Amino acid sequence: MEKKVQGEMGWVNLLRVIACFLVVVSHSCDPFVSQFDSNRGAFLTGVFTGSFVRSCVPLFVMMSGVLLLPINMSMADFYKKRIVRILIPLVFWSLALPILFYVYLNHINPGTQNPALTLANHTYDATLGNLYLFIFNFSFATIPLWYMYMLVGLYLIMPVFSGWLKQATKKDIEIFLCVWGIALVLPYIKMLAPVLGYKGNYGNMGLFGVCDWNDYGTFYYISGFTGYLVLAYYLVKYPLDWSWNKMLSITIPMFLVGYFITSFGFIETQKHFPGNYANLEIVWYFAGINVFMMTFPVFVIVQKMNIASTAGLSKLASLTFGIYLCHFVFVEVSYDVIEKIAGPLPVLIKILGIACFTFGISALLVLLMRAFKPTRRFVM
Repeated sequence: MEKKVQGEMGWVNLLRVIACFLVVVSHSCDPFVSQFDSNRGAFLTGVFTGSFVRSCVPLFVMMSGVLLLPINMSMADFYKKRIVRILIPLVFWSLALPILFYVYLNHINPGTQNPALTLANHTYDATLGNLYLFIFNFSFATIPLWYMYMLVGLYLIMPVFSGWLKQATKKDIEIFLCVWGIALVLPYIKMLAPVLGYKGNYGNMGLFGVCDWNDYGTFYYISGFTGYLVLAYYLVKYPLDWSWNKMLSITIPMFLVGYFITSFGFIETQKHFPGNYANLEIVWYFAGINVFMMTFPVFVIVQKMNIASTAGLSKLASLTFGIYLCHFVFVEVSYDVIEKIAGPLPVLIKILGIACFTFGISALLVLLMRAFKPTRRFVM
């Protein structure tokens, strides 16, 4: 991410730090969410905490919309500047993370009890495969890097959206966002359709034209994370002129309703579809209406705060990209450490402890890597 105006906007830096920390908290919940019925208390705490932070990734995407749109360079220059910058750290961490997991789980601490881990994913043979299979997709050791693949896709389409945004009226953008809002409900329509008798198309349960020979249904081109990019651009160009009373009276209930749907929806889905991880992920979709209801309040409240950027905040915000890239392996290390030293403590305290320890050690690593020119490109 880069400066859009002369001098950094403090609220943008704050949102970057918030989004990054929420990502770390989200992954810190995984060992407890994965316990399901084996430890119901840990599962419930993990779900309620993990659901609370689901706005993390949408906020990151919105930061790209704030800082990069509209694009004032050629498509070729934009691709060269942005995508190359993504590909270098993507390749590095796609190699580094599997190796770090392998070394830690097989040589440093082979006795980990983390229920979220499947050790078969970190054998020598599995690790060796991951060192080249990343050209197709991320692996278990590199789960957070799914975002990088998606971000490259956003960068590919952003110059096209930018050209439209430069000439679009406020009403035009609002119409786009309304249609995108309908797309946010599609995951739940897909869940409800079989209840109403929909049996799919030759076994394919896709909707609105999706079938075995076509993945691109009606809302494909106007759904997903592109809406968050446009929404961020819209909110910066046409900021909400609401008093604090109006702002909080709308956004707090909105967040709570979204959180209620996310958390209790996850619990109910797990209860009725045990072992069906695909259905569980629907409730936690970042491009679902409930997560949007949690993301919008966080964005507009922090935006309205309009805080001044300090040197410390700016420095910390500049580390968030690197923290995101490297933190996942430290979640595992932190889990093992916290379990040993804080075993009897409540699960929520453990989650926060794992998150803080992970965030801190990741920030230190990023600072260290930024201090040396050969490693700087991998975290910036």
